[in-house]
Amino acid sequence: MLSVSNLSVSYDGSRILRNIDLSVPERSLVCLMGRNGVGKTTTLKSIVGLLRPDSGKITLAGTDLDRCRPDERARLGLGYVPQGRDIFPNLTVLENLKVSMIFSKEGAKDRFARVVDLFPVLKEMLGRKGGVLSGGQQQQLSIARALLTNPKLLILDEPTEGIQPNIIDLIGDTLLKIKTEIGLSILLVEQYLDFCLNVGDLFYIMDRGSIVESGAISGLNDEIVRRHLTV
Repeated sequence: MLSVSNLSVSYDGSRILRNIDLSVPERSLVCLMGRNGVGKTTTLKSIVGLLRPDSGKITLAGTDLDRCRPDERARLGLGYVPQGRDIFPNLTVLENLKVSMIFSKEGAKDRFARVVDLFPVLKEMLGRKGGVLSGGQQQQLSIARALLTNPKLLILDEPTEGIQPNIIDLIGDTLLKIKTEIGLSILLVEQYLDFCLNVGDLFYIMDRGSIVESGAISGLNDEIVRRHLTV
């Protein structure tokens, strides 16, 4: 579904990403892992078009994204849930969702019914402003908004950050439903190891702007964790 090859990115003359190669197969959940500051978010921003790479090639379902603007990439099927969620705090839950429904009108009513089924708490809070929701509720709203754009690939940056454990479990279960029942591919940046082990199919680990380990999530052993993930 997604292919990234030889991706390199610099800020102010300093190389941040070095020849990143990764792929997300269809109907799979891929975890991009690593300590703070190794380039995970930069990788996601480059994929969705918020940063311009120095070199590399990015394709989605065979379509070259390299010259596409962020909005064009979204229309081609990239759904992005950024770190910090970035909902509209002064709009109601329903208004937040309607913004994404405008983006892709065909089948919007069916997608709306599906997301409120996936996140029933949102159905109970349609009239509340986004800014008064808890962190976990805002994260569910942010994922729901991304799903309403009718993506082929869902990209999430640290979805468990600052969220209580029972909501983390709920989000994990929902991502598995999204993968198996809706058939979406998912690329997930996450530092919570147990979450990745529970939901992931494949993993990539970054260090100093490069991919240093990758494979099936079942191969993420204690030695790899100790070397690249423990602080």
